Amino acid sequence: MIRVLIVDDSLFIRTIVNDMLADDPDIEVVGTAVDGLDAIAKIEELRPDLMTLDIEMPNLNGIELLSKRREIAHFPKTLMLSSLTSEGAQLTKKSMDLGADDFMLKPKGIKNLRENGTVLQQKIKNICNISYVPSKRKPTGVVADRIIAIGSSAGGPPMLDVVLSKLPADIKAAVVVTQHMPKGGFTAALAARLNKISPLEVKESEDGDILKQGQVIISQAGCHTVIEPHSAGGKRGGKIAHANTPPLHNVKPAVDKTFESAATVYGKHVVACILSGMGNDGGAGMAAIKKAGGDTLLCRKEDCLVYGMARSALQHNSVDEVLPLKDIGQRLATVSNSQV
Repeated sequence: MIRVLIVDDSLFIRTIVNDMLADDPDIEVVGTAVDGLDAIAKIEELRPDLMTLDIEMPNLNGIELLSKRREIAHFPKTLMLSSLTSEGAQLTKKSMDLGADDFMLKPKGIKNLRENGTVLQQKIKNICNISYVPSKRKPTGVVADRIIAIGSSAGGPPMLDVVLSKLPADIKAAVVVTQHMPKGGFTAALAARLNKISPLEVKESEDGDILKQGQVIISQAGCHTVIEPHSAGGKRGGKIAHANTPPLHNVKPAVDKTFESAATVYGKHVVACILSGMGNDGGAGMAAIKKAGGDTLLCRKEDCLVYGMARSALQHNSVDEVLPLKDIGQRLATVSNSQV
């Protein structure tokens, strides 16, 4: 049983979060707190395994509370609840740097309460079950001649925890993840989160990034991640170009943009995977990779919150394998290493 403390100055949010967790038999809400000072007292009294933490609160806010984490005995794992603003994104990244374990956008109402509750429950379990990597191999700096491309949307971040934590440190491919997220800095916070649990270096994309072996690039929100050719030392590979073209499928970054450009640059040396997500993004891109001779994988429906993106790939007849989530990381590495 995972014991949870809810910390938020809003009674409405405390009530909503409690309701989102109420139907999970593996999670127990043991208490609530109205600010950071109240949270310190409740942590000492209740010793929760995890707390959900608001950022903006009176008396002692979430950032200030995290800054005191080394002074507080039995400080719990921490899931930040972030507001959908640029300032909220910046503070979320700061909270990750201060030791928070993950973040989630704060629910605005009861709409989609069940779907949001499933994501929240999954995040809490992932935080409590996935181990951090104490040290990792430095990237070799070698230009990658093959690529693993991953696309996801709603329900994707907790799945990325599982997949990226199982990629081996000595993988020869570069990894590019395109996850639908709002712009303003949330993909930087996601990259910081994933960097703690993956054996590989994980960073948010920058325009001009060279794709290197053993490095994971998270597509920056607000622009499309397009892969362009790049050569160095006689070795051909790719680099990131940020494209400020209009949204595709009403999203930016779009998985199709990344997948289609990866197929053009890397041809048969691409392994693509689609995780959870709504809509049609990714289907046409996966078809392009399949046509270029690359390999394509999907996560099975039972492990996905939403199966729209995966269904689009199936409708394009472009899927080689459908696998359980727990097997995808190792399978991506095995297939990539076997490409000739």
